[in-house]
Amino acid sequence: MAEPFFIKNREKLFSKLEYNSTAVLFAGNAPTKRGDEKYPFSPDRNFYYVSGVEEQNCILFFAKKEEQKQVTLYIQRDNGDMAKWVGANMTAEQAKKCSGIENISYIDQFEKDFAEYIFKNNVEICYIDMECREFENSITPALVFSKKVKEYFPAVIQKNSYTLFAEMREIKEQYEIDLIQKAIDITIKGIESIMKNAKAGMMEYEMEAYFDFVLKQNGVKQKAFQSIAAAGKNGTILHYMENNSKTKEGDLILFDVGAQKNWYNGDITRTFPVNGKFTERQKTVYNIVLEGQKKVIEAIKPNVPFYRLNEILKQHYFKELKKLGIVETIEDVSKYYYHSVSHYLGAETHDIGRYQEKLLKPNMILTVEPGLYIEQWEMGIRIEDDVVVTENGCKVLSEKMIKTVEEIEAFMSGE
Repeated sequence: MAEPFFIKNREKLFSKLEYNSTAVLFAGNAPTKRGDEKYPFSPDRNFYYVSGVEEQNCILFFAKKEEQKQVTLYIQRDNGDMAKWVGANMTAEQAKKCSGIENISYIDQFEKDFAEYIFKNNVEICYIDMECREFENSITPALVFSKKVKEYFPAVIQKNSYTLFAEMREIKEQYEIDLIQKAIDITIKGIESIMKNAKAGMMEYEMEAYFDFVLKQNGVKQKAFQSIAAAGKNGTILHYMENNSKTKEGDLILFDVGAQKNWYNGDITRTFPVNGKFTERQKTVYNIVLEGQKKVIEAIKPNVPFYRLNEILKQHYFKELKKLGIVETIEDVSKYYYHSVSHYLGAETHDIGRYQEKLLKPNMILTVEPGLYIEQWEMGIRIEDDVVVTENGCKVLSEKMIKTVEEIEAFMSGE
């Protein structure tokens, strides 16, 4: 039976569509790696949000008139003998069961059906997910379709459904919160496995393997993102992903990792000494970051401007780094802290929506990830937790993951 969450989301979308309009969403396809090998498939999250379908090369068609709402799911036909090689395509019955959509048709019929509906109903508007962040991005099926609609149906006004989904996905339903919590709990187990087995002289990827094994044990299909395992100076590179350096005595190692549960993500960062014992300088800087995180978490509640969280952290850093003698003005803080303290978390690790001018609302899920990156000391420290905004403050969803100096040293010593 279809999860009610997806049925409810279709109603949300219909409520935002104008009359005499259509909307088209694409599941996407796994890109080719080389030859006949493809990368793992991951469904377009807006498509998945209103369908519950995890199959590639599918299309959702919405149509809204004053007296009628219609939704059709287009899937691939039976792939015959190819099923022996790659597995069988989803059947119409399976599609109905997982999505709750009664109208099922096939991909090779879509363009004919779309053109016929547009013509017969004098459709004025077509919503297409036109997310695009830069010119070098791969052209999505939605953008290809947008170009085709403009060429063949120039009188139809195109509107970007991405903005509608950003609004809908901003506030999480309990179903989503529960999945994110499960992803976080698995992530915590993975980090604990790393910490139990870490020692100086190991390669970064050796430690990462302990995280990967726990994810596989817990049925995780794909990670939330490519893991960051950054020891020593590597920790000062925000998105360091080579994970191929050898750790040495006295190194801190920064792990930014996340498990994924039913396409919803956890995102946690912990930084710890590979030998289990902080130096005094490491402890000092680590505690500055930890105190900054505490201040930000305490500030999270409804109606607080999102950008205010970063201001709180920068003011804290300025005060503390000035004591260390490495900054003179608040502008100098950007030498050692050069990202924002938070982002939305959900079906995408950096979940969709432009949030800097937004006010926080209940059931938003955010990361809180202060960091300091002091290259001359070969020290990169980031501490990241995931929180859900509540009616009066926030709840830390990753609160079970240890993070104080004392907790880390005790855990790594086996106490």
